Amino acid sequence: MHAMQYELTLPADYDMGIIRDRVARKGNLLDGWEGLGLKAYLMRERGTDGAPVNQYAPFYLWETLEGMNTFLWGGAFQGIPDDFGRPSVRQWTGLAYEEGGAVGSPARKAVRRRQRVPDGVRLGEVAEDAVREAGRLAAQDGAVLAAAVVDTSNWELVHFSLWERDAPKAEGDVFEVLHLSSPGRNRLPRGRRW
Repeated sequence: MHAMQYELTLPADYDMGIIRDRVARKGNLLDGWEGLGLKAYLMRERGTDGAPVNQYAPFYLWETLEGMNTFLWGGAFQGIPDDFGRPSVRQWTGLAYEEGGAVGSPARKAVRRRQRVPDGVRLGEVAEDAVREAGRLAAQDGAVLAAAVVDTSNWELVHFSLWERDAPKAEGDVFEVLHLSSPGRNRLPRGRRW
């Protein structure tokens, strides 16, 4: 499993209805994308759920590298650079994925928490803690799913979770889920990934 996210931070007075309309028009284009576990079309609106900025920030969990590369290099992604400029696309390696009790429910909110891996710690213990955290989040009432991923270029863990309700039981940046494409969610490997 591989994770990916890009963030488009928009002006404070940007009409976020433009993003909502874009997702309403184009969100279903990845509903059957080969190699995609899921894409959560995420948005933060300044002043809502503690968001300091307006932002469009889709989050992906890929089942295959081929699916991710086809998306990035095969033309589907090109609409973002054409319309907004080319963003930095962050990528992480999967440590764990768990489905929650609300897995069949529509996701309304997403939470992303970034955590630096401190110097001087045993990496295996940090990874095991991340796996346990994914399981803890998935076990919370209202959880649709939870994942833990890591970027080893700057030693950053990301805990990502989807929630069926407006008050998620997780800490971090809260996003509204505008659409969820999940053609390969049932093929994402559960649990620890090593």
